[in-house]
Amino acid sequence: MSDILNKIIATKHDEIAAAMRLKPLSAVRAEAEATAKAPARGFAAAIEKKIARGESAVIAEIKKASPSKGILRENFSPAEIAQSYATGGAACLSVLTDAPYFQGATAYLQEARAACDLPVIRKDFIVDAYQVFEARAMGADCILLIVGALEPHQMRALEALAHELGMDVLVESHDAQELDVALTLKTSLIGINNRDLRSFNVSLATTTDLLARVPNGKRVITESGILTREDVLYMRSHDVHGFLVGEAFMRAPDPGAALASLFAL
Repeated sequence: MSDILNKIIATKHDEIAAAMRLKPLSAVRAEAEATAKAPARGFAAAIEKKIARGESAVIAEIKKASPSKGILRENFSPAEIAQSYATGGAACLSVLTDAPYFQGATAYLQEARAACDLPVIRKDFIVDAYQVFEARAMGADCILLIVGALEPHQMRALEALAHELGMDVLVESHDAQELDVALTLKTSLIGINNRDLRSFNVSLATTTDLLARVPNGKRVITESGILTREDVLYMRSHDVHGFLVGEAFMRAPDPGAALASLFAL
């Protein structure tokens, strides 16, 4: 685990302890179970629907800031960005809810989801069942599990809980060893992050070099470093049609128009 990830995970455990003092696990579980009575929007299904039509399936990210880049978008309206992405052809939304490092918020996910019909993933560092219940309670349709932040038995338990609550799971890896662990989960959504968490260097070859390890029935989502039409064509030429893209759009005047332009056939 990288130093920055260690620091973030330590912060998460502190956050969870503080949250549980304000709202016990039983209360957040009750909220999640009440929300789960209505079906979630199908996150994985939305991706497969786009790809079946021969299109790129884009998980478009709503992110105000990052630890390495600082503020990405001063005029930050999650609802307006979500509407723009929906118009621009996104399959799904990814909304950062981490506050200390990405200036995210629960409200951002709720505002984005209310503004359109797209399914939404809670993009955060999930390390505890409390956060999974929180995710469903706030309306998330999917959660992110990061292999580098969890032990295999933790991931299996968190995935099972997410599925029990009706949510999909995207599991993220950064290298071959992590990918092999990710493939032990039931989810079909396999994220491969092209950013090295130690150096922060980005190489699209991270995804393409690992494709041979991914069996049929799993859907690769390439993450980080998709900035140009050439990047998109490079991935699609390797039969990678799922993309998670954020920073490339956050600085654009109209994020949805930037999405449509980047992924136009």
